[in-house]
Amino acid sequence: MTAAISAKVLERFPAGSPRGSWPAEECAARRRAEGEPATVVMDLESDAFLVVVPADGD
Repeated sequence: MTAAISAKVLERFPAGSPRGSWPAEECAARRRAEGEPATVVMDLESDAFLVVVPADGD
């Protein structure tokens, strides 16, 4: 079963970051500290981590 969720992409980070580096998680944490419900998801097709928030109207 697959669920489709509508989200707005705020930032995109390549999955090949240096070991010990988590730029997508750090970006999402900063956004959450500012009050945005940011989450990190993996886009397998582009091999990138995306920082997303729920799309307007959700």
